[in-house]
Amino acid sequence: MSSRLLAGLLLALLASVAFGQSAATPAPAAAPAPALGPLEEAVRVRIDELRYAGDLDVRGARIVLGDVVARYFEGQGFRGHWGEAARLDELIGLLAGLRDDGLEPADYHVEALQTFREELRGGRRLAPQQQADLELLATDALLLGLSHLYRGKVDPEKLSSQWNYAARPLPEGDPLARLAETVAAGRVREAFERARPGHRWYTQGRTALAAYRAIEAAGGWPNLPDGPVLKPGSEDARVPVLRQRLQVSGDLGPAEAAAAAPGNLYDGVLETAVKRFQERHGLTADGVIGPGTRAALNVPVGVRIDQIRVNLERGRWVLHEIQGEFVLVDVAGFVVTYFKNDEPVWNSRVVVGRDSRETPIFKSKITYVVFNPTWTIPPGILVKDKLPILKRDPGYLKRSRIRVLDSRGREVDPYSVNWSRYSAGNLPPYQFVQDPGPDNALGLVKIMFPNPYLVYLHDSPAKSLFERDARTFSSGCIRVEKPFELAELVLGDPVRWNQASIGKVIDSGKTQTVNLARPVPVLILYWTAQPRPDGQVLFRNDVYARDAATLHALDAPFGR
Repeated sequence: MSSRLLAGLLLALLASVAFGQSAATPAPAAAPAPALGPLEEAVRVRIDELRYAGDLDVRGARIVLGDVVARYFEGQGFRGHWGEAARLDELIGLLAGLRDDGLEPADYHVEALQTFREELRGGRRLAPQQQADLELLATDALLLGLSHLYRGKVDPEKLSSQWNYAARPLPEGDPLARLAETVAAGRVREAFERARPGHRWYTQGRTALAAYRAIEAAGGWPNLPDGPVLKPGSEDARVPVLRQRLQVSGDLGPAEAAAAAPGNLYDGVLETAVKRFQERHGLTADGVIGPGTRAALNVPVGVRIDQIRVNLERGRWVLHEIQGEFVLVDVAGFVVTYFKNDEPVWNSRVVVGRDSRETPIFKSKITYVVFNPTWTIPPGILVKDKLPILKRDPGYLKRSRIRVLDSRGREVDPYSVNWSRYSAGNLPPYQFVQDPGPDNALGLVKIMFPNPYLVYLHDSPAKSLFERDARTFSSGCIRVEKPFELAELVLGDPVRWNQASIGKVIDSGKTQTVNLARPVPVLILYWTAQPRPDGQVLFRNDVYARDAATLHALDAPFGR
């Protein structure tokens, strides 16, 4: 997106966050334009310089949104608003407060603005040329801060070509006059509050970020030393360290800590706290501290802070989508959740794509359900998984009830084909179709939504995989542990489609497709940190190593 287009969008944004969607007040009849005063003239000169040069540096800070800043001042007669110390104090405080959103205040000219603030102390006033610089810098900082709160600092489309979520919607109309009125009326704080996502998830995330930063400021938590597996009931010199570690993170509360056995005994109170920690980190909650749990315990608090920051940014990208009735797949969390009226009403464990075949992050709409599906093997899976097997053992197809069909739909004997002649660059001229049944790769039901990735939600014959902590085993599709319950929910017709009627269709063994009366949105997302209402945070492993790129972009200088 060009800087000019971005500037236009940001102005529309400010109108939204400052005034909501209300209609603009009709403009009064035009009066003769007065001559410019010294400040207005100084601002005009600087705007001319900005227009001609296309760039402007103010005390080491670059005006990022030059076009929009210029149009703002041109549209309101080059008037200034930031010469009052109290007003500038408020703006600097709001910009510094963006740290609580996981953003970097240095991106918003805070240091340069503070130098102006120092010069205003004791009731002093700035010379017109200095005041003009302040006006441009403060206005640019205001626009940048609000835009990053509203839509995020990082462009998700630059991180993934699969990204198809719409940006948070903006209102129509020219907001230039509204912007000036917002600042003049002292409603800047309100504008910041409106810009933040209103979803409670975001509010809780900001609270969690503050809590983890407080832990870091107090020295963080201790590392649990290496050693044998720790089991409940055992005695170990590391138990006091474990107890302290869980107290710091809030998994072992003050009352529980007081009730716990002293010394080196790993007692039942501590076991409950360990299970609580394991559940929060996507681990089997068995109370046993093996290598996986110890590794999670020893992740530094600074890393957890960065996880929260990255996911707050992701929230700014998509939280406006999380409303009403929809299906949400959290790839990093290995869970699918059904929402109604913004509230989760059902969830299930899922298996997602392995590292080499990641489940894509995108949105679509569920439109139909297929019971007793056949499975046509996609080219990618055929080349990577099936063709090597066929070259060794053509009988694999019959044992797996996979039929080979030619271009006319006629079945071909797999033993009659010389499979060794085919490769990724020379695919076999056949379709490979697995018949319905409990051993079908899709199981007994698939839930379909249009997308270019051939990804959908489906049953699976490999039930044991749902018991694993890290469930990255598929070729990109999403396997659901409780698929029939999800099918009933998306069909939304409990009289015709309930567990009993679905069971009858499954027992028939016949393929049946059912269109949804009303498509249901499906959001496939990636959360490695999620706040809970109780103040705790669910952390998940970054299974596709996506956090690093987002964090790098989040921390990269913006406009400096």
